[in-house]
Amino acid sequence: MSAYNLFRSTGPEGLSCAVPEERSVPRFVTAPGWEFAGKVDSQRPRPLGFDEKAAATGVRFNGFYLFAAFSKGARGMHQAS
Repeated sequence: MSAYNLFRSTGPEGLSCAVPEERSVPRFVTAPGWEFAGKVDSQRPRPLGFDEKAAATGVRFNGFYLFAAFSKGARGMHQAS
């Protein structure tokens, strides 16, 4: 597995961006509204929502991989009454 630097949006949408360590960080993740969220590699667990095959494809075409990160036990924003 490749090693990635992870960035997450500080907004409510749960958007994350994985950038291979050997690639330049895209400009949009250095803007306000994004923060460094750690690393993922063979020694660290992947975030829930991270798909290794999709990451490889995203990096090949864009240089980075955008994905929706989830938390274990997270509930949907809308609950039935």
